[in-house]
Amino acid sequence: MDVVESAVGCRAELDRARAAGRVVGLVPTMGALHDGHVSLMARARAECDVVAVSIFVNPLQFGDPEDMARYPRTLERDLFVCAEAGADVVFVPAVSEMYPAWPAPPATTVSVHGVSDRWEGASRPGHFDGVATVVSKLFSIAGPCRAYFGLKDFQQLAVVRRMVLDLSLPVEVVGCPIVREADGLALSSRNVRLSGAERQAATVLSRALAAGRNAVEAGATCGAAVGRAMRAAADEPLVRLDYAVAVDADSLEETGAMDDPSVVRLLIAAQVGSVRLIDNSAALEGAFDVPAGAAAAVVRQLERIG
Repeated sequence: MDVVESAVGCRAELDRARAAGRVVGLVPTMGALHDGHVSLMARARAECDVVAVSIFVNPLQFGDPEDMARYPRTLERDLFVCAEAGADVVFVPAVSEMYPAWPAPPATTVSVHGVSDRWEGASRPGHFDGVATVVSKLFSIAGPCRAYFGLKDFQQLAVVRRMVLDLSLPVEVVGCPIVREADGLALSSRNVRLSGAERQAATVLSRALAAGRNAVEAGATCGAAVGRAMRAAADEPLVRLDYAVAVDADSLEETGAMDDPSVVRLLIAAQVGSVRLIDNSAALEGAFDVPAGAAAAVVRQLERIG
């Protein structure tokens, strides 16, 4: 496994792989890797000849400097995880490599309107501009590839897909299943910052999503009713709910009539102590969820497919 710190070096290595007829898979991360990231690498390993992982805590997508300072950084462990998962190249740039004028912000940024305007976009102004900017840079460095993102950050995935479409980037964006703990909590690098009581309280997010799915199964006729069911189930003293809504999976606009639940996504976000958590699910039971600990099984299954 090659660990590369420069954009030039990363680009050259992946260009050589493509020149040899090999397909490149890219897994962009901010480090603090967990089983969810492992499942992305496993999918890339099964579908591509060369797997590249980026590890970069992107300052542009943090509105609060303290939030960025608290973000976990575990590079030595992350490199071990990448090696065990079969990564070929790990790109670990410094902030100055990605943004040479930092702390002055870059003069050129990327904004994706529409899908970024609501929900996380409204609660975290500038966040998705930061995401789109860094991902566009990573795609430029990596070149033509398949890029693997988790469905847990559903709005981020929608933003990246729209950016790739609008800018005609030579990247196939692949959304991969959410990985959960046994009690339903979606894996997140931020979970390590939860106290014991907060960690237990955080399971209310997945229970609220289950309540939304139950409302759909029971025949809820409008998205507002589904949202009310989710919000009622999210009543927990240690949790400050931001939003719990049923949205169109493509536009991310709040759903009116529930004519076709298969195109509806349930989104939820909340503050648990000092930690902001997000989660989502399909409106129909059983889609896009993988239990934590099943990541190894995912690896084995995808290896068989490959």
